[in-house]
Amino acid sequence: MKTTNSHQIGIFDVKYRALTIGIILVLTTVAFEGLAITTIAPNLAQSLRGIHLYGWIFSAFLLAQIIGTTVMGQQIDKRGVFKSILASFSIFVIGIVIAAVSFNMHMLIVGRAFQGFGAGALITCVYTSVTLSYPDALRTKILAAFSMAFVLPSLIGPYVAGLIAAYISWRFVFWIVLPLIVLALSLTFRSFRNLQNLQAQMTPAPKDSSKEMHAIILAIGTGLLLTGLGMISDWKGIVLSIVGGLIMIPSLQKLLPQGTFSVKKGLPATMASRGLYVACYFATESFVILALTEVKGFSEELAGLIVAAGALSWSAAAWLQSKLDERDRGHGRKSRVILGIGIMIVGVTFVITAIVFSGGGVVLVLLSQIITGFGVGLANPTTGAIALQQAQAGKEGEISATLQFVDSFSIGLSIGVSGALIALSETLQWGIFAGVMMALSLQLGFVLLSLVTSFRITTRVQESPHPLNEAETKLPM
Repeated sequence: MKTTNSHQIGIFDVKYRALTIGIILVLTTVAFEGLAITTIAPNLAQSLRGIHLYGWIFSAFLLAQIIGTTVMGQQIDKRGVFKSILASFSIFVIGIVIAAVSFNMHMLIVGRAFQGFGAGALITCVYTSVTLSYPDALRTKILAAFSMAFVLPSLIGPYVAGLIAAYISWRFVFWIVLPLIVLALSLTFRSFRNLQNLQAQMTPAPKDSSKEMHAIILAIGTGLLLTGLGMISDWKGIVLSIVGGLIMIPSLQKLLPQGTFSVKKGLPATMASRGLYVACYFATESFVILALTEVKGFSEELAGLIVAAGALSWSAAAWLQSKLDERDRGHGRKSRVILGIGIMIVGVTFVITAIVFSGGGVVLVLLSQIITGFGVGLANPTTGAIALQQAQAGKEGEISATLQFVDSFSIGLSIGVSGALIALSETLQWGIFAGVMMALSLQLGFVLLSLVTSFRITTRVQESPHPLNEAETKLPM
């Protein structure tokens, strides 16, 4: 076979093209649903008379995503990507249907939990596909291409969702996801089938089935903690919070890489820093929508467009970092993570400023979202590539699941705690503004802590002049 230099191979080369398109389509489906729900959440909560449960619209999804991520991470190397992705889509669809027909907030939360389990399992399948199929020199490119999956949903998802919620019904925002799922499955069937055949030739590493139970216990403990925090002014809330924390912490220690709590150099520090800045970004995005519609008086469609600007900025930064990574062969990855988090700090500060001051209009809010999105777009694919470098043969599903677990748990906890602050503010009659400001200030604290931990990240760079040669026979032609 003819030797090919790294600069001549790309993720859309004939060897990788079908799988790349398949991955982007799967993520597009999940991204559309996620961005749309962020926009309609205030309308949805008001319609179902559950503004005090606002945070649970997201936390139920994300806590279930933890379970889906961990369960699939343990099963995918055993059962294969293709079977796993079919099961994941099925669970995701069940959640969509339950949410669409919900007649109260509690039923909606159940639907969101099913969606979260399916989404977590789906994204774990995607990360595993990346680890199995792409050499290290292409991983930042395919991880940057993940952001391509957000481009179309970012352009039309939030705005269209806002229009549908305002002029038809928020229920249709769920229903329109179903045709996207059918399209994604029909166009990716062959790609993932081929990957299943490739994976069948590999010997899976032994799996620790106890992780599945730890994930379930963690979700229960976190749920109790968040419920307690929402009613912390009452003694029952204090008891629930303490019990939830005691249940949650031991399982969390089992599921995170050893040394994450102490920010040990290497993978633990990478996961710690990533979890903190990801938590900040998505929680900020969720509560900015609430602030814009309930505090600033913006329309849902305008709030959706502002969120879309942040997602598009993320995509642009992700594309830029992939080019920089190609140029310096990964030597600047740590610096790009630190720079990205620093930019996020500026963006979140602008967010808070725009909400606090009455003169903080559309331009300032829009600028804050663009800056924050650019920062996370620079850091996120890079930390993903750094973590995937450390996947051992036969444990691709496990390291992929760990990445997704860190994202899901940190976002779920951050949004849940922020939602509890909103509920507490309502209980004490402080008003929605006070609750939103407490939530956004918490996110600023998270991203500052992420910057501190990012200095302990370490990277391993492939020095081979032809890093792609070893991957020439990985995928069937």
